[in-house]
Amino acid sequence: MNSPSPAGPEDSPVSLDQKGIWDKAIQALKGIDVPLDVLMARYDRPTWTEAGSAFQTLARAITGQQISVRAADSLWKRFSALGAVEPAAVRDLSLEELRQCGYSSRKVDYLKDLARHFSTGLVTEAELRAASDAQVHALLTRVHGIGRWSTEMFLIFYLRRPDVFPVADLGLQRALRLHFSGLKEAPVPDLVSYAERWRPWRSVVTWVLWRSLDPVEVIY
Repeated sequence: MNSPSPAGPEDSPVSLDQKGIWDKAIQALKGIDVPLDVLMARYDRPTWTEAGSAFQTLARAITGQQISVRAADSLWKRFSALGAVEPAAVRDLSLEELRQCGYSSRKVDYLKDLARHFSTGLVTEAELRAASDAQVHALLTRVHGIGRWSTEMFLIFYLRRPDVFPVADLGLQRALRLHFSGLKEAPVPDLVSYAERWRPWRSVVTWVLWRSLDPVEVIY
């Protein structure tokens, strides 16, 4: 299967950490919803942190699937202690070494497939950075264990794309129903429809809503 064609230089994807982009988004979103205006005034822009490579970010996402944050941190520390978290190194680890870290057989398969995609060039960092959101999704969901939610987290926190709306995220659903009176009993399709008013800045709204639920800034 051929890889999606990356965007050309004139179509380079916008990133929220580019100078002026976050402020541009906030200005564009002002006045659309009173509850959103209140939240945007309350919280500062994110403190973007270096997340390592694309491979490391996705490996950590796989590590954290369906376990607590504390358990994921412990598992990641044992995994990192085996050596560099790089595609070739993970590819060459034995299945037993990964299982001894505490990974399930399924997650071992996911990590190995992720390493295979990156080490053979089926997925590259440069390709992901140049690709549209839809192309990133198409590239990453070929990897075992990477689904829509993981891809959306990667788009927001690693590539920092401005218009991602991860409606399957339970925290986002809770915040929408908490702050918007008309959405208190709304099913998921109605949440998606309502969020159309925030295009092309839905990642900014998502981050602000997550921030409203947690006194500590969301970091992925």
